[in-house]
Amino acid sequence: MPDERSCPTLLVAGDGAAAYDLGDGHPMRAVRAALAVELARALGVAERAGWTEVVAPPAADEQLRLVHTETYVALVRQAERLPEAILAGFGLGTEDTPVIPGLHQAAAAVAGATIAACEAVWSGKTRHAVNLAGGLHHAMPGHASGFCVYNDAAIGIATLLAAGARRVAYVDLDAHHGDGVERCFVDDPRVLTISLHQDGRTLFPGTGAAHDTGGDTAPGSAVNVALPPGTDDAGWLRAFHAVVPERIRAFGPDVIVTQCGCDAHRNDPLSDLQISVEGFTVAYEAMHELAHETSAGRWVVLGGGGYDLGDAVPRSWAQLLAVVSGSSVAPDTELPADWRAHSETLVGRAAPTVLGDGAETTWRDWESGADPEHALDAAILQTKAAHRNAGIVPMVGELF
Repeated sequence: MPDERSCPTLLVAGDGAAAYDLGDGHPMRAVRAALAVELARALGVAERAGWTEVVAPPAADEQLRLVHTETYVALVRQAERLPEAILAGFGLGTEDTPVIPGLHQAAAAVAGATIAACEAVWSGKTRHAVNLAGGLHHAMPGHASGFCVYNDAAIGIATLLAAGARRVAYVDLDAHHGDGVERCFVDDPRVLTISLHQDGRTLFPGTGAAHDTGGDTAPGSAVNVALPPGTDDAGWLRAFHAVVPERIRAFGPDVIVTQCGCDAHRNDPLSDLQISVEGFTVAYEAMHELAHETSAGRWVVLGGGGYDLGDAVPRSWAQLLAVVSGSSVAPDTELPADWRAHSETLVGRAAPTVLGDGAETTWRDWESGADPEHALDAAILQTKAAHRNAGIVPMVGELF
């Protein structure tokens, strides 16, 4: 990202979103986003870029019902008083998605922040808006799933469509398939969902195969790249650049929404991908460029997964905030001592000392040729073949 570009950024927090914390011993802890924002501030990102920070109200029930059923919203409101047998039928009260005090209020607060971010971008109040607590992409219209109660990403997209957006592109960089968002819009040609994730045969939620290309009324609306376990920076960036830019350009979105889960990081305990902070940075910069190229800079950025709480998550998302705001921070930048001490107090482990992982980010362009015998190239080829077989018009450069 060019250093001369400065992009004033709206950083949105939900009123009460910090309560979306699924408890001691659970991977989903609110401290993740807080440490990332604090690190970005400590690195001087806010002052350099001119952040504006706002607190948004929780989503109202009618806003939640843009995506979720009335029955489900009512049940989440009463979850603390309902028996386990009823909750289980809606994906709640499980080890993955336990019922915590104030569950509805906390989940609605996360959704409210994403709604506010989408409204601010669409209205022109800002070009870029961020909700790191958001990106809860597994929740379905009628049930919770995978730590996610309300699907704020889908609610935000529905808000944009209701406000007049003709085309919204959703790009999911999480290690896990963005199944809930895809499900919500699988039959809507106004929404393109792209998910770059670990192969569902080896990781929750078990979906996102290359042949999942959209519903009958929206062929080609879903793009899935199922990556082999162990994929590193070189493979991840090769897949990203082979699929994402051309598909976004062909779609021509009015707005881009990006879920930037960083659980693909090499240190994350819940996936088998091997991405570095430097690798994420390249993808973040590419998404920033695509937003300015294709959607007049209208870009909504959400958090998502990421469970190496005091290390990979704050470093990755602090760099994300830097990129969104204009330019990345040098990966060899030493992390401030005060932030490190604060992180160690909160997380109970030694804090990292530098922003990056010391990784080299080189990859082969797709135009250099594909090797069908190589697992990574085979995955990309399967995505391309699935869209050709579905009768999708080839994109620029005959990507599909």
